[in-house]
Amino acid sequence: MTTAAIDRRPGRRCHNALNTLHSAHYFSPDLDRELGAIGITDPRAVNFAARAAALGPVGPGTVTATFYNYKYELVARHVPAVWETARPPEVLAARARAVDATLRRLLGARVLASAEMAEAAELALRACEACARPARPLYSAHADLPVPEEPHLAYWHAATLLREHRGDGHLAVLAAAGLDGLEALVTHTATGRGLAPKWVLRTRGWSAGEWDAATGRLRERGLLDADGELTERGAALRAEIEEETDRLDTAPYEHLGAAGVARLTELATAFARTAVAAGAFPADLFGKG
Repeated sequence: MTTAAIDRRPGRRCHNALNTLHSAHYFSPDLDRELGAIGITDPRAVNFAARAAALGPVGPGTVTATFYNYKYELVARHVPAVWETARPPEVLAARARAVDATLRRLLGARVLASAEMAEAAELALRACEACARPARPLYSAHADLPVPEEPHLAYWHAATLLREHRGDGHLAVLAAAGLDGLEALVTHTATGRGLAPKWVLRTRGWSAGEWDAATGRLRERGLLDADGELTERGAALRAEIEEETDRLDTAPYEHLGAAGVARLTELATAFARTAVAAGAFPADLFGKG
């Protein structure tokens, strides 16, 4: 089989299921409560601190570079000031408490203590053995953290590693495609699978005018039509971006093997569906509207 013929979509499906449960903590009241208890109360500061703490007390440039689609001025409003409120180790400890509470609330104690959860953690951690550190700063920072002992937290940790490993590669692909952070958001939203525009404007620091300007630039490149929908060229570019991201993220899933990927996807999908049904995400988070 040639390299071009390899089907990497099973790895992408596995990632999507894992990432659903990982991402739930960003929308959890438990995260707000635990970080609020150590003095971080602004929702945007909570987000920056929770995800960037593994990097250490970094400045706004590093956070903007590794997060990619946030406006620098918004980041600089909260970073590095947030580290004066709580140091990264305090934030990481608070995040762990929040994740534990969130998973218990969304999945229930029976699922957390199940053989399936232990199996999923073992499979996900095995996949992580093949992740690579070079040019992957967020993955590498999280890979330096210890693996939790409890299976549900070990599973979440492994899901985080796999999410950031893929994400770091994805940002390289976006940059190579000539899409800046906001243009990447606009094109992803246009697929119908990205954040709704109001959520982008609310959480990423961009204005409606900047969204419109990015849309105009994408029209000039022939990627969006007059209605803001992806053109054939735009749809092809988004497909190429996902395929190249898949290629850069092949190693963990090849290491796990087809049977392992299929089983981990089955388990992760069941956990994700339970979490979504329990209200893990706002109803209007995704879509074009």
